[in-house]
Amino acid sequence: MPQPRASTQKLLFPEHELAQVTVYEQPLNERVRCFLRLEYLFLSVAESMQGETPRTARNAIAGMIDISDQLSRTDVKGELIKEIERHVATIGALRDNPGVNPGVLEHTLARLEPLVAGLKSNACQPGAKLRQNDLVTQIRQRLAIPGGLCSFDLPAFHHWLSRDHQRRSALLNEWMADLRAIEDAVAITLKMIRESARPQPYTAIGGFYQQTLEANSACHLVRVSVADEDEVFAEISGGKHRFAVRFMRNAELGARPQQSTDPIDFELQCCAL
Repeated sequence: MPQPRASTQKLLFPEHELAQVTVYEQPLNERVRCFLRLEYLFLSVAESMQGETPRTARNAIAGMIDISDQLSRTDVKGELIKEIERHVATIGALRDNPGVNPGVLEHTLARLEPLVAGLKSNACQPGAKLRQNDLVTQIRQRLAIPGGLCSFDLPAFHHWLSRDHQRRSALLNEWMADLRAIEDAVAITLKMIRESARPQPYTAIGGFYQQTLEANSACHLVRVSVADEDEVFAEISGGKHRFAVRFMRNAELGARPQQSTDPIDFELQCCAL
């Protein structure tokens, strides 16, 4: 396995204080890929719900519909239960490890175990309120058409959007409450995965780095941090046996990117919890 590049600093970007950095992530299995998509959608909805205009309300509903559709494609609830139970078993096995802070361990378990119980509850049917709402069904159908949410397409939706912000917000919060169990479970699962590996400094010679994964490593997520001042972005590809990172440059948005020929310093995390 390649060894980290020797560095005169403890890390290239300790606590991201020495430079402004951008983090690039690549999931190495479908489960984490799904969780990352959901995280993106939840963050988009949260941002839209901070607004008070009809347009931000429309964007929030569109995001919730995307979340509901994602939940209907795969058994996300079942996958989250498996993932969190795996974390509970892994963390619980550390109780007798003298190097583990028992207070932190018990606090973590106290957060995870209620999440599993909530997800297993028969009352936990994420997205059911959205799926059972006739107007939301019409909105979902019109979203497939460019500009399909014009006022003349769905006058009932236009009427609702014209109501005051407080009334719109109350309904949006009610629908989000129906998705909250999934949002919380995705957030804590990805947080634990991301924090399972410390960043290590490497150098990509000629803008390219490749690493073979050990058979028992079970890496779920690759994270690459690179300084913004290097003016490159990371393209990560890989599977369960190996992954590669290419640092690319493009002079302007829309131009074909070219792989950098310079050595690029970066930080790498192979998250394997």
